[in-house]
Amino acid sequence: MRPGVRAFIALELPQEIKTALFELQDKLRAEGRDFVAWVRGEGIHLTLKFLGDVSEDQLPPIKDALAIIAQRGAPLSLELSMTGLFPNPQHLRVVWVGLAGDIAGLVNLQQQIEQALIPLGFPTEARPFSAHLTLGRLKETTAEAGRRFGQQVLALPVARTSFQVRLLTLMQSQLNPHGAIYTTLAQFPLGGT
Repeated sequence: MRPGVRAFIALELPQEIKTALFELQDKLRAEGRDFVAWVRGEGIHLTLKFLGDVSEDQLPPIKDALAIIAQRGAPLSLELSMTGLFPNPQHLRVVWVGLAGDIAGLVNLQQQIEQALIPLGFPTEARPFSAHLTLGRLKETTAEAGRRFGQQVLALPVARTSFQVRLLTLMQSQLNPHGAIYTTLAQFPLGGT
């Protein structure tokens, strides 16, 4: 097996949505400056399937499967909806923004990807799919600081900004000390548009 890449399948966001998410991060930054690792604005995307280490030999059949799924699909109309915390407000690990709109279409797309990749050696995800965009990941902090920050996150209003997603993207993730660097490996128009 030839060396490969660390890969995932995602939906990329329009620039105006990335800007809106960066503005939300900015509103939360003062309270969580010492204990939140913020996702860089250009790196925010909607992950549909994390593949992990993928050999060069595995990439062509993955691309073929994604091309078929995208061709059968259709562009998605989504919107930013609300802020939230994983796993819960008492044990903060991830700050996120949820999505609304064509969630049924989004879940269907994600499930098609899961099913198509099983024969290629990628097991299905154990956790249920959650339509969210990660803003930041929390490091260790005091219970009081975490509680205050969690309250601020949950109270932050989110403008219900609508957007269209038209491309399914296979991406590479390269980890470095300053955060992941994402590179597009292939893109597939939803509905063949």
